[in-house]
Amino acid sequence: MIDVNWTLFVTASLVLIVVPGQDMILVMSRSIAQGAAAGVATATGICSGLVVHTLVAALGVGALIQGSPWLYLGLQGVGAAYLAYMGMQLLRAPQGPLRLAGAVHQRPTRMFFDGALSNICNPKIAVFYLAFLPQFVAPDATHATLSLLVLGLTFAGLALLVKGPIGLGAAALSGWLRSHPQALVWLFRASGIVLLGLALQLALQQRLGQ
Repeated sequence: MIDVNWTLFVTASLVLIVVPGQDMILVMSRSIAQGAAAGVATATGICSGLVVHTLVAALGVGALIQGSPWLYLGLQGVGAAYLAYMGMQLLRAPQGPLRLAGAVHQRPTRMFFDGALSNICNPKIAVFYLAFLPQFVAPDATHATLSLLVLGLTFAGLALLVKGPIGLGAAALSGWLRSHPQALVWLFRASGIVLLGLALQLALQQRLGQ
C-alpha cells in the first residue's frame, strides 16, 4: 500500500535515536535518580509525544502533497537544507563528557506525562519530523498521509525499543559513556553523515525529476 525504502528509513532512524539528546538525557537522568521504572515511564511518555508529532506531520504534510505537489517539493527542499544543517552541526559537535541533570522524585504517572510534554513542546522535534519523514515519501504518492503516519509511528516504536532498555540500564550505560567520551563523538559523526546523506539523496532526486 505504501512504497518506502524501509532499510534506509530504519537505519537512519536508529542512528539518530541513539544519539544522546534532550530526550535521552532525560530518560537516563530519571532512571539513575529513581530507578529503572522511572526511566521506562519517562521513555514511554516521550514516545507518546512522538505520536502527537506524527499526527501533525502526517495530516499537515499529507494534505500539502495532495493539494500542491510543487509546494511540497519546495518543502522537501527546505527540509533537505535543514537536515544538511543538522548533519553539519553533529559533525562539528565538540568532544565532552556526558552530563546528566538531577531529577526530583515523582510518581511514574507524572514522569510519563512530563516525558510526553517535554517531547511535544520541543520545537526542534516538530521541525525534525517535518524535515525527516517527507524524505521517504514520493511527491506523487497515492497514500501520502498514510505513508507519513506509518513512518512516524514506526519511528516512535523504534524510539521506544531503544529508549526503554536504556531506561533499564541507564546507570551502566552512562558510566560507560563517561569513561569513553570518544564514543559520543563517533555517535554524533555517524548521525551527521546519515543526515547529510539524506539531504544529498533528496537533492539528487529533485534534480533528476524523480
